[in-house]
Amino acid sequence: MITHTRKNSGTCSRSTTVTLNDDGTIQKIEVTGGCNGNLKGVSSLLVGMDAADAIRRMKGTTCGPRSTSCPDQIAQALQETLDLQKRS
Repeated sequence: MITHTRKNSGTCSRSTTVTLNDDGTIQKIEVTGGCNGNLKGVSSLLVGMDAADAIRRMKGTTCGPRSTSCPDQIAQALQETLDLQKRS
């Protein structure tokens, strides 16, 4: 199991903490800041999902005129965590 926190950029949310199981499935996601209810819902839906699948679904999502979004930031945090997991 690995836990990693990433500082978000370009969104209302400030950071995303991801915990992955050894098999690459998502155990827990916590987003600080942003739209609390929506992010709790998204995080809950992701639990148990393969991180690579979640990344494919959310990467590149935008919010209004921004080039990113909270789901895109979650995807970036998931990718960083997967990369760290592969190195250890």
